[in-house]
Amino acid sequence: MNSYRALPRRPLPGSPFNVAETAVPPSEAERYSVNDKVTHDKYGLGTMIGLEEGVGVFVDFGSHKQRLRTPCSKLVKL
Repeated sequence: MNSYRALPRRPLPGSPFNVAETAVPPSEAERYSVNDKVTHDKYGLGTMIGLEEGVGVFVDFGSHKQRLRTPCSKLVKL
């Protein structure tokens, strides 16, 4: 049994993987309205059919209707 504990590596100052330097400030949440066209990475193209302010949205994807929580990184307004 080895009692050696690995320490986390120090991020290099110029590294593109250094999260502290490349942190993106949070952008404003996307605003949706009824009948907006959207696309989702998993479900595809859809139309907004309902809104719950600050909670979620209802989207009709043609084959089915789906409730999605907002903000949703996979949902993009067209």
